[in-house]
Amino acid sequence: MSLAWNPSKRHSERERWICIYPIYLNSKRSLADGRKLTKNKCVENPTHQEIRDVLVAVGFNVGVENKQHPKERSKEPIYRGRIRVQLKNDDGTPIRPEYPTRDSLLEYVGTTIPKLKTRQGKQSSNEQASQSSTSTSKKGKGKGRR
Repeated sequence: MSLAWNPSKRHSERERWICIYPIYLNSKRSLADGRKLTKNKCVENPTHQEIRDVLVAVGFNVGVENKQHPKERSKEPIYRGRIRVQLKNDDGTPIRPEYPTRDSLLEYVGTTIPKLKTRQGKQSSNEQASQSSTSTSKKGKGKGRR
């Protein structure tokens, strides 16, 4: 259980790490539902594993917690997960100078998740499914007589 914020805590302590929920990067959500970025920088239904993979690849200290965002309506396990990221060193300098703030880190994660191999496989299968469904759709006859 986390205690109240304490200025004597160091940046390396887990309580000072920033939190990232998948809902922050979900393009299917509105800003009122918890999305933090513009839709063009977000991803459709990101998972905490994808966020963790991107952050670990860059070199951040990452922790995964089995928590759920308060505005997340679905109780399914795929929507669970909170990522904690150490953004700053104990002296207050950013761990990665190119990502000094929470917003810059969220933008990077949102633009990098579509480049993951797991995402590229899903996109090609989704495109094939949409192409086959559009080619086999029948024309409607209209309303008919009542």
